[in-house]
Amino acid sequence: MKRIQKLLTAVSAALVVAGIAACANPKASRNVDDPDVKGATLAVQVCSACHGVTGQSVSPAFPKLAGQQHDYLMAQLADFKGHERGDSRGVQYMWGFTHLSANQVEELATYFSSQPPMLAATTSEADLARGKEIFEAGVPDKGVVQCAACHGPSAEGNGAFPRLAGQHAAYVLEQIKVFQLTDKRPRGAPMKAITHDLSESDALAVAHYVASIGAR
Repeated sequence: MKRIQKLLTAVSAALVVAGIAACANPKASRNVDDPDVKGATLAVQVCSACHGVTGQSVSPAFPKLAGQQHDYLMAQLADFKGHERGDSRGVQYMWGFTHLSANQVEELATYFSSQPPMLAATTSEADLARGKEIFEAGVPDKGVVQCAACHGPSAEGNGAFPRLAGQHAAYVLEQIKVFQLTDKRPRGAPMKAITHDLSESDALAVAHYVASIGAR
Protein backbone atom coordinates (compact mmCIF):
# COMPACT_ATOMS: atom_id res chain seq x y z
CA MET A 1 0.00 0.00 0.00
CA LYS A 2 2.82 2.41 0.91
CA ARG A 3 4.52 1.70 -2.43
CA ILE A 4 1.30 2.53 -4.27
CA GLN A 5 0.90 5.74 -2.31
CA LYS A 6 4.48 6.75 -3.11
CA LEU A 7 3.88 6.01 -6.78
CA LEU A 8 0.70 8.12 -6.83
CA THR A 9 2.52 10.96 -5.09
CA ALA A 10 5.34 10.80 -7.64
CA VAL A 11 2.85 10.83 -10.54
CA SER A 12 0.99 13.80 -9.07
CA ALA A 13 4.24 15.70 -8.60
CA ALA A 14 5.24 14.99 -12.19
CA LEU A 15 1.91 16.32 -13.45
CA VAL A 16 2.32 19.53 -11.43
CA VAL A 17 5.83 20.04 -12.81
CA ALA A 18 4.59 19.40 -16.34
CA GLY A 19 1.76 21.86 -15.84
CA ILE A 20 4.06 24.60 -14.57
CA ALA A 21 6.44 23.92 -17.44
CA ALA A 22 3.58 24.40 -19.89
CA CYS A 23 2.77 27.77 -18.31
CA ALA A 24 6.37 28.92 -18.31
CA ASN A 25 6.85 27.85 -21.93
CA PRO A 26 3.47 28.40 -23.62
CA LYS A 27 4.93 28.01 -27.11
CA ALA A 28 5.44 24.34 -26.31
CA SER A 29 1.77 23.96 -25.40
CA ARG A 30 -0.72 22.67 -27.93
CA ASN A 31 -2.11 25.08 -30.51
CA VAL A 32 -1.30 28.23 -28.53
CA ASP A 33 -0.27 30.15 -31.66
CA ASP A 34 -3.14 28.96 -33.90
CA PRO A 35 -5.74 31.77 -34.19
CA ASP A 36 -8.36 29.33 -35.42
CA VAL A 37 -8.44 27.30 -32.20
CA LYS A 38 -11.44 28.12 -30.02
CA GLY A 39 -10.88 29.80 -26.69
CA ALA A 40 -12.63 27.00 -24.81
CA THR A 41 -10.19 24.52 -26.35
CA LEU A 42 -7.23 26.63 -25.26
CA ALA A 43 -8.72 26.88 -21.78
CA VAL A 44 -8.89 23.10 -21.45
CA GLN A 45 -5.67 22.20 -23.28
CA VAL A 46 -3.39 25.04 -22.15
CA CYS A 47 -4.75 27.29 -19.38
CA SER A 48 -5.92 24.36 -17.28
CA ALA A 49 -2.31 23.37 -16.57
CA CYS A 50 -2.10 26.26 -14.10
CA HIS A 51 -5.65 27.48 -13.55
CA GLY A 52 -7.60 24.22 -13.63
CA VAL A 53 -10.11 23.09 -16.25
CA THR A 54 -12.91 25.14 -14.68
CA GLY A 55 -10.67 27.90 -13.36
CA GLN A 56 -10.46 26.51 -9.82
CA SER A 57 -6.67 26.58 -9.50
CA VAL A 58 -5.11 24.55 -6.70
CA SER A 59 -1.86 26.47 -6.28
CA PRO A 60 -2.04 30.04 -4.91
CA ALA A 61 0.72 30.91 -7.37
CA PHE A 62 -2.00 30.94 -10.03
CA PRO A 63 -5.23 32.91 -9.51
CA LYS A 64 -8.62 31.28 -9.64
CA LEU A 65 -10.48 32.41 -12.76
CA ALA A 66 -13.80 30.65 -12.20
CA GLY A 67 -16.66 33.15 -12.25
CA GLN A 68 -14.28 36.09 -12.64
CA GLN A 69 -15.67 39.25 -14.23
CA HIS A 70 -15.68 39.01 -18.03
CA ASP A 71 -14.46 42.58 -18.61
CA TYR A 72 -11.69 42.18 -16.06
CA LEU A 73 -10.44 39.01 -17.75
CA MET A 74 -10.52 40.72 -21.14
CA ALA A 75 -8.45 43.61 -19.81
CA GLN A 76 -5.86 41.40 -18.13
CA LEU A 77 -5.43 39.17 -21.19
CA ALA A 78 -4.97 42.28 -23.32
CA ASP A 79 -2.35 43.61 -20.89
CA PHE A 80 -0.45 40.32 -20.85
CA LYS A 81 -0.56 40.10 -24.63
CA GLY A 82 0.71 43.68 -24.98
CA HIS A 83 3.27 43.26 -22.17
CA GLU A 84 1.58 46.06 -20.23
CA ARG A 85 1.18 44.09 -17.01
CA GLY A 86 4.68 43.57 -15.68
CA ASP A 87 4.37 41.89 -12.28
CA SER A 88 6.90 39.07 -12.05
CA ARG A 89 4.50 36.12 -12.26
CA GLY A 90 2.66 37.75 -15.14
CA VAL A 91 5.91 38.15 -17.04
CA GLN A 92 7.03 34.60 -16.28
CA TYR A 93 3.82 32.78 -17.12
CA MET A 94 1.71 35.03 -19.35
CA TRP A 95 3.91 37.21 -21.56
CA GLY A 96 4.37 34.33 -23.98
CA PHE A 97 0.73 34.50 -25.05
CA THR A 98 1.27 37.19 -27.68
CA HIS A 99 -0.43 35.22 -30.46
CA LEU A 100 -3.91 35.22 -28.99
CA SER A 101 -6.41 36.68 -31.42
CA ALA A 102 -9.13 39.12 -30.38
CA ASN A 103 -11.68 36.31 -30.72
CA GLN A 104 -9.63 33.98 -28.55
CA VAL A 105 -9.30 36.64 -25.84
CA GLU A 106 -13.07 37.14 -25.90
CA GLU A 107 -13.76 33.40 -25.85
CA LEU A 108 -11.31 32.74 -23.01
CA ALA A 109 -12.92 35.51 -20.94
CA THR A 110 -16.37 34.11 -21.69
CA TYR A 111 -15.32 30.56 -20.84
CA PHE A 112 -13.84 31.32 -17.41
CA SER A 113 -16.37 33.99 -16.41
CA SER A 114 -19.21 31.52 -17.06
CA GLN A 115 -17.79 28.81 -14.79
CA PRO A 116 -19.23 28.24 -11.29
CA PRO A 117 -17.77 30.88 -8.92
CA MET A 118 -14.51 30.42 -7.07
CA LEU A 119 -14.61 28.03 -4.14
CA ALA A 120 -13.93 29.77 -0.85
CA ALA A 121 -11.41 28.65 1.74
CA THR A 122 -12.60 27.47 5.14
CA THR A 123 -11.39 29.83 7.85
CA SER A 124 -12.37 30.35 11.47
CA GLU A 125 -14.86 33.19 11.79
CA ALA A 126 -12.83 34.54 14.71
CA ASP A 127 -9.89 35.09 12.37
CA LEU A 128 -11.92 37.15 9.89
CA ALA A 129 -13.22 40.04 11.97
CA ARG A 130 -10.44 42.53 11.12
CA GLY A 131 -10.53 41.67 7.42
CA LYS A 132 -14.32 42.06 7.33
CA GLU A 133 -14.02 45.45 9.04
CA ILE A 134 -11.51 46.70 6.47
CA PHE A 135 -13.48 45.30 3.55
CA GLU A 136 -16.70 46.96 4.66
CA ALA A 137 -15.45 50.19 6.25
CA GLY A 138 -11.80 50.64 5.26
CA VAL A 139 -9.25 52.17 7.63
CA PRO A 140 -10.45 55.80 7.86
CA ASP A 141 -7.56 57.09 9.98
CA LYS A 142 -5.13 55.96 7.25
CA GLY A 143 -7.23 57.08 4.31
CA VAL A 144 -7.90 53.50 3.19
CA VAL A 145 -11.39 53.30 1.68
CA GLN A 146 -13.60 50.24 1.97
CA CYS A 147 -12.97 47.48 -0.59
CA ALA A 148 -16.72 46.94 -0.97
CA ALA A 149 -17.07 50.32 -2.67
CA CYS A 150 -15.59 48.91 -5.89
CA HIS A 151 -15.66 45.14 -5.47
CA GLY A 152 -19.22 44.96 -4.15
CA PRO A 153 -20.64 43.98 -0.74
CA SER A 154 -20.06 40.29 -1.46
CA ALA A 155 -16.72 40.81 -3.27
CA GLU A 156 -18.23 39.56 -6.52
CA GLY A 157 -16.69 42.38 -8.54
CA ASN A 158 -18.27 44.45 -11.28
CA GLY A 159 -17.05 44.87 -14.85
CA ALA A 160 -13.45 46.06 -14.67
CA PHE A 161 -13.34 45.47 -10.91
CA PRO A 162 -12.39 41.84 -10.28
CA ARG A 163 -14.18 39.24 -8.22
CA LEU A 164 -12.24 38.66 -5.00
CA ALA A 165 -14.64 36.27 -3.28
CA GLY A 166 -13.02 32.86 -2.98
CA GLN A 167 -9.68 33.94 -4.45
CA HIS A 168 -6.48 32.52 -2.93
CA ALA A 169 -5.53 34.69 0.06
CA ALA A 170 -1.84 34.41 -0.79
CA TYR A 171 -2.50 35.62 -4.33
CA VAL A 172 -4.59 38.57 -3.12
CA LEU A 173 -1.84 39.56 -0.68
CA GLU A 174 0.80 39.29 -3.40
CA GLN A 175 -1.18 41.59 -5.68
CA ILE A 176 -1.77 44.12 -2.91
CA LYS A 177 2.02 44.32 -2.51
CA VAL A 178 2.42 44.74 -6.28
CA PHE A 179 -0.01 47.68 -6.14
CA GLN A 180 1.69 49.17 -3.07
CA LEU A 181 5.30 48.88 -4.16
CA THR A 182 5.38 49.00 -7.95
CA ASP A 183 3.78 50.47 -11.06
CA LYS A 184 3.72 47.14 -12.86
CA ARG A 185 -0.06 46.97 -13.16
CA PRO A 186 -1.05 50.22 -14.92
CA ARG A 187 -4.80 49.55 -14.78
CA GLY A 188 -4.46 49.16 -11.03
CA ALA A 189 -3.22 52.71 -10.45
CA PRO A 190 -6.21 53.55 -8.19
CA MET A 191 -5.27 50.56 -6.02
CA LYS A 192 -1.83 52.02 -5.41
CA ALA A 193 -3.36 55.05 -3.73
CA ILE A 194 -5.95 53.01 -1.84
CA THR A 195 -3.52 50.42 -0.47
CA HIS A 196 -0.52 52.71 0.05
CA ASP A 197 -0.99 53.00 3.83
CA LEU A 198 -2.43 49.55 4.42
CA SER A 199 -0.23 47.66 6.86
CA GLU A 200 0.96 44.17 6.03
CA SER A 201 -1.11 42.68 8.83
CA ASP A 202 -4.25 44.46 7.61
CA ALA A 203 -3.53 43.45 4.01
CA LEU A 204 -3.24 39.84 5.16
CA ALA A 205 -6.46 40.13 7.17
CA VAL A 206 -8.50 41.43 4.24
CA ALA A 207 -6.94 38.86 1.90
CA HIS A 208 -8.06 36.04 4.18
CA TYR A 209 -11.51 37.59 4.54
CA VAL A 210 -12.23 37.81 0.80
CA ALA A 211 -10.86 34.30 0.33
CA SER A 212 -13.47 33.04 2.78
CA ILE A 213 -16.46 34.55 0.98
CA GLY A 214 -18.69 32.33 -1.12
CA ALA A 215 -19.52 28.68 -1.58
CA ARG A 216 -17.31 26.07 0.05
